[in-house]
Amino acid sequence: MKVPKSRGATGGADISVVHPHAAGIDIGAQFHVVAVGPGRDPEPVRSFRSFTKELHDLANWLKQAGVTTVAMESTGVYWIPVFEILEAHGFEVVLVNARDAKNVPGRKTDVNDAQWLQKLHSYGLLRASFRPRQDVATLRSYLRQRERLLEYAAAHIQHMQKALMQMNLQLHHVVQDVTGVTGMKIIRAIVAGERNAEELARHRDARCKASAETIRDALIGNYQAEHVFELTQAVALYDFYQTQVAQCDERIELALKQLQANVEPVTAPLPAARHRTKQPNSFGFDVRAALYGMLGVDLTQIHGLGPYVALKLVAECGNDMSRWPTAKHFTSWLCLAPGNKISGGKILSSKTRRSSSSVAAALRLAAVTIGRTDTALGGFYRRLSARIGKAKAVTATARKIAVLFYNTLRYGMEYVDPGAAYYEERYRQRVLNNLTRRAESLGYTLQVKTATPRAEGVS
Repeated sequence: MKVPKSRGATGGADISVVHPHAAGIDIGAQFHVVAVGPGRDPEPVRSFRSFTKELHDLANWLKQAGVTTVAMESTGVYWIPVFEILEAHGFEVVLVNARDAKNVPGRKTDVNDAQWLQKLHSYGLLRASFRPRQDVATLRSYLRQRERLLEYAAAHIQHMQKALMQMNLQLHHVVQDVTGVTGMKIIRAIVAGERNAEELARHRDARCKASAETIRDALIGNYQAEHVFELTQAVALYDFYQTQVAQCDERIELALKQLQANVEPVTAPLPAARHRTKQPNSFGFDVRAALYGMLGVDLTQIHGLGPYVALKLVAECGNDMSRWPTAKHFTSWLCLAPGNKISGGKILSSKTRRSSSSVAAALRLAAVTIGRTDTALGGFYRRLSARIGKAKAVTATARKIAVLFYNTLRYGMEYVDPGAAYYEERYRQRVLNNLTRRAESLGYTLQVKTATPRAEGVS
């Protein structure tokens, strides 16, 4: 078999320049190396320190060189000031993944990296990473800060439980959550100096499942000054982080109002909430109403998407789904779609790619939760779980939720749950159709089994 020659085999590579006014930046902690085209400046590669003044000098030099688009790697958080300053100067900034811009082996220097980025970008061989608009990125920053504060607060909840255990106070064994109404009233009373178990048990909330006698017995402990001091500081730190979380909620609400100001007001009323129970660590304002005013659709009608998960998806992905041509592109970006490794006409692997995306993690948690519900998505999860295992069922259900989220935002689709029996009936019908085709191919015909009448006198 004669193998045709490629165009590059006869001479120079037949690759056209897509971005003639391109530059490449190798990002560093203390300085950045910038490369432009060889004919654009007598010194096409220059270094600039990471000071703000020199970053503005960098932008001015790129303008003098006639550069309109710049490519850089997403190195830590060092790229953020460079990105924002260049974007403010009017450049088209392309942020690329370091794995997509690997340099030639054996030639690893900052200068070579900058020149390699410039060359790849000029030929259009670099793919820009997703970054939402600045107003959405602001919302994302506030939400990520809130999540970090909740993680810090959770550490001090463990410190409170440790101090209680050291005093043999079994509070966390008789109440569901020590940071609930009953738990915090009792802990604050202990910090205030109360030691009588009867008096402490009087702080029991009426909704607490444990009886007052059980709580009283659990609060007879061995109080030591050092352990009470540890508990006091843990409570103070927990309260401090709760105050910081409340301030984040105010900023998040303000960011949502600013996003809502740029869209037309929604005339249709907000649909009724599917769940009215208040979740732990919930926001200090009505997230559903704020998202509905900004998007015009209620994402929480999709099973698995509560107010927090819906806000997280919008903050991480934005409200403009046109950045992804189809839902398949969106789920592939989330690493929830099957992979595609084919060589020699043979499928080597179809596993989903590993990802550290917090969006994919949130969707997977939603899929696990929805698997216990009597809904269509719950039936879908349980059927796949029995057939291919829980891990793959979680990924497949998470992908389905992501598709619903994409279609709702981009096309305004209204989600209506067909019920758990919907998928079961579709699966049953599909199995019957397959069995009917196989039976016909073998010369048989399927018949419905009729119930035989029971003979009289037979037990």
